[in-house]
Amino acid sequence: MSARDGIFAGEDPFLIARAWLAEAEASEPNDANAIALATVDADGMPDARMVLLKDIESFGDGQGAFVFYTNYDSAKGRQISATGKAAFVMHWKSLRRQIRVRGTVTREDGPIADDYFASRALQSRIGAWASAQSRPVASRAALMVEVARQGAKWGVNPPRPPFWGGFRIDPVQIEFWSDGAFRLHDRFQWVKHVRSGSGDQPGSTVWNVERLSP
Repeated sequence: MSARDGIFAGEDPFLIARAWLAEAEASEPNDANAIALATVDADGMPDARMVLLKDIESFGDGQGAFVFYTNYDSAKGRQISATGKAAFVMHWKSLRRQIRVRGTVTREDGPIADDYFASRALQSRIGAWASAQSRPVASRAALMVEVARQGAKWGVNPPRPPFWGGFRIDPVQIEFWSDGAFRLHDRFQWVKHVRSGSGDQPGSTVWNVERLSP
């Protein structure tokens, strides 16, 4: 394989990631947008869990982000809020590919989050209000009682809870990985550099790309 042809071709890593995800959606049996999200707690102890990636944003000029939604008071929400950093792996067994991302994180808790919350199934919206995510709960029955209570309170159009919204991962590093024969995999690492602007001119984003040994 020559330098970044085929599935690795392109100058915008977010568009490459979108293309890989679109291909996986046709071949992966379940949740092609699942990511293994890694964070650290206040003691530096790592933590990981599966979440669903809901958007790959591409703004042009090498800028973009990866967006998912959760309860801000969950374990991952508290850890991200404390550090402002996260990483994830998106792996597709059907394609034998993966994408690894590391970056800084900001909240998405405005109109975009409102629109996404409104698009969810009603029971999922009620469930968001009812669940104190990652906190102890007495029993399944107690959870369902709270679901019923919140359903009666909010009816058919519950608003987005103030403790629930999006996180936007702004990557500093992205790696595209594809399985190769005899474990001679193809790996391309993108590392972001932001050039400072001058005067009224904003800075620009530049991605340096290099092939990594398998």
